[in-house]
Amino acid sequence: MQEAVSISVNEEFQGLVDEEQMRKIAQAVLKAEGVSEPYQVSLVFTDSRTVRELNRDFRGLDEPTDVLAFYMLPRKGTDQFFAHPPDGITRLGEVVISYPKTKEQAKEQRHSTERELTLLVIHGILHLLDYDHEEPEQQEEMRTKEEELLRQLWPG
Repeated sequence: MQEAVSISVNEEFQGLVDEEQMRKIAQAVLKAEGVSEPYQVSLVFTDSRTVRELNRDFRGLDEPTDVLAFYMLPRKGTDQFFAHPPDGITRLGEVVISYPKTKEQAKEQRHSTERELTLLVIHGILHLLDYDHEEPEQQEEMRTKEEELLRQLWPG
């Protein structure tokens, strides 16, 4: 069986992303949100060009961004979903993070790249679990959840 949390890091960022730490963060977020195994989720750490192209191709926004989430579960209020094999594994989707954008944002926020990566993994996983920030009340709910999880996972 494939790992519950698979991680892919572009060659140029190998050694800069603590893959085991990112896996633990993803697992902790999923556990805190009541997701039990077996599940599958992918974390991808890549360059800004790739993330921008994905943002353009899948969201129609030709602009850079820090994190994208490609979910496979049905969205609230819709009947859209991907068919899953009848093997009992919950396939959540994929979180794609721009490592260069992460470094840039960490510098702007005056904290470590690792803390920013943690926040982006939390943010992306919450998107996979149907959290959103399009409307003000959604944004408040998601931001509150992110802050709560960040305090648990990144004390200090």
